[in-house]
Amino acid sequence: MASVVMADDGIPFDGVMAETAPLGGAETAFVALAEALAARGHRVEVRNRCRAAVVHKGVRWAPLSRDLPLGCDLYIGNRGRRVIGLVRHVGRRLFWLHNPAIYLRKPRNLWQLARHRPILVVTGAYHAATIPRWLRYAEREIIPYGILDCFRTAPSREPPPPRAIFTSNPLRGLDWLLDLWVKHIRPAVPTAELHIYAGGAVYGLAGTPRARRMDKILARADALAASGVRRFAPVGRDALTMELLGARVMLYRGDPGETFCLALAEAQAMGVPAVVEPLGSAPERVIDGVTGRVAKDDDGFVAAAVALLRDDELWRRWHLAALERQRGLSWDAVGARFEALMLDGRDRRRIPGFSRDNREIK
Repeated sequence: MASVVMADDGIPFDGVMAETAPLGGAETAFVALAEALAARGHRVEVRNRCRAAVVHKGVRWAPLSRDLPLGCDLYIGNRGRRVIGLVRHVGRRLFWLHNPAIYLRKPRNLWQLARHRPILVVTGAYHAATIPRWLRYAEREIIPYGILDCFRTAPSREPPPPRAIFTSNPLRGLDWLLDLWVKHIRPAVPTAELHIYAGGAVYGLAGTPRARRMDKILARADALAASGVRRFAPVGRDALTMELLGARVMLYRGDPGETFCLALAEAQAMGVPAVVEPLGSAPERVIDGVTGRVAKDDDGFVAAAVALLRDDELWRRWHLAALERQRGLSWDAVGARFEALMLDGRDRRRIPGFSRDNREIK
């Protein structure tokens, strides 16, 4: 058993909240990894902005300022530079990135990286490519997000009604999607509906300029009921699985700021075909022409969306292929890869899932 400390200085959350309220992808991943490492027999402590200390599924959560451990075998600093060196005496120090890594070139971040020399952990090839080239000294590993078991066990099913779904950040292309839906997709399929599960509370943005931009987009969606647009409050993961079971297609353009897109991964794992464009990590989540369509432009996006909403045979092919090929990694498997980072580089190359050239292995 090893001692593991994970730290985050973003929005308040903990393991209990992850079961009872919607969370963003990075927060969901953080909780899932902590619980996976605890289930693998390690002593896991989390320091973040949780409102009170709690022990949940073997993970000890406490506020950042409380009883900071003096050392540990594996330390995982999450996203923010302030937590890179929070615990001083560690066996292995990781810095887990979730956003495009271009921000690392800011002097305040470079100083922390140069001082502590953490292993940079990214989620895929697109994400790795955002690390500044001149950060050559930084060791890095590609470890994809896992997929929660509730999304990895969906059954095959008959084609559902023509219902599209959007479950990502509204600031990542929802306004664009509403344009295409009203002008092109809905007129071609008059019975189709677009169900949106989104809101600022998921991202802790209340009162910020980004929240106001998000509210404006969501208000527009609320005004489009006559075009089949239905907006719902964000839901927890178990409830989301039920909504995805009834979805015909996931429509999401992609975004340069999206380094993994857990929303797409969850939909694909449940056998929901997806239509995306080649932006950010979206093409890594969809097998073009097999589990969905990576459209080259807006016209191709519309054509693929309309085809999936109309064509039952096309839907069945892509649905079954997604169930077969897009279940993703379990969080236990992801935990094993993080666990392996406690070994030296030579030993890690003997662990399934690691490669010398840092290519993602699924």
